[in-house]
Amino acid sequence: MSEKIKVLMVDDEERFRATTKKILKKRGFETIVAASGEEAIERMEENPDVVILDINMPGMDGHQALKELKRISPETPVIMLTGHGTKPSASQALTEDAFDYLNKPCEIDLLTSRIMDAYRHGKKEGPLEENKVRDVMIPLEYYTILDPEATIKDAIEKLKESFTSILSTSRIMETGHRSVLVIDRKGEVRGILAIIDLIRWIMPAYLSAPKPSMADSIQYSPMFWRGMFSRQVKELAQKKIKEVMSPAPRTIDEDSNLMEAAYIMLKNQVRRLAVIREGKVAGMIREQDLFFEMERILTERQ
Repeated sequence: MSEKIKVLMVDDEERFRATTKKILKKRGFETIVAASGEEAIERMEENPDVVILDINMPGMDGHQALKELKRISPETPVIMLTGHGTKPSASQALTEDAFDYLNKPCEIDLLTSRIMDAYRHGKKEGPLEENKVRDVMIPLEYYTILDPEATIKDAIEKLKESFTSILSTSRIMETGHRSVLVIDRKGEVRGILAIIDLIRWIMPAYLSAPKPSMADSIQYSPMFWRGMFSRQVKELAQKKIKEVMSPAPRTIDEDSNLMEAAYIMLKNQVRRLAVIREGKVAGMIREQDLFFEMERILTERQ
């Protein structure tokens, strides 16, 4: 993301505010927080580009706060969050000139996409332009990266971190990447290691070797499989990533259209592409990023 968008996050739950601020910071946003509608009104002096406002708060609730925020700064777009998903409340928010509303729990990719849409909406009139690859990609600094000389054990630990160290609450979710980007010390992308690569490499070679037809009934008995998974995983653990990784992902320029990204993924049967900016990898675009863009297009206000 080339522009530093300032987001005001308004929610009465302290953990949610801290979590969301940390996640949005990783995504390139400048985030300020407020614990109530009253505090949000005070923080409008800091001129946020977009406001994310919880509907259900004690004291001044989201609807009341929205009216006051719109009085102070009519052009600042406001995204409402509701944990109950009640249609009357959502309809009321849109009638009161909220930019959009999202139900909790909210996936972080969807939330960041709507923040960027709201920002562009607040800066110019007319329909929003179609997003480009750069608008939906995952920045490189947010992706899991390892050196090709690292071991598979290192890779498994890093992949686990992308799932278990994810900051989440009952109101927001963030997903792991299911792959490691392999980059050498010169900054060159050498390959990618996905979970499917690990599964492929724990398969003993003799499972795919020619065998007498009568051996099938013996080979695939319960006794045959016992302990095999553990043995193969332990054997694989000390191999280097460069021995197991798949080739470097196909690339696409950050200014490319999303349909081109979809076409390349489908044609080559891949789930992710490396995004190039000025000759270097700047991020990754994945199939789920295209999915969330589909959802955004179908739910955006006309």
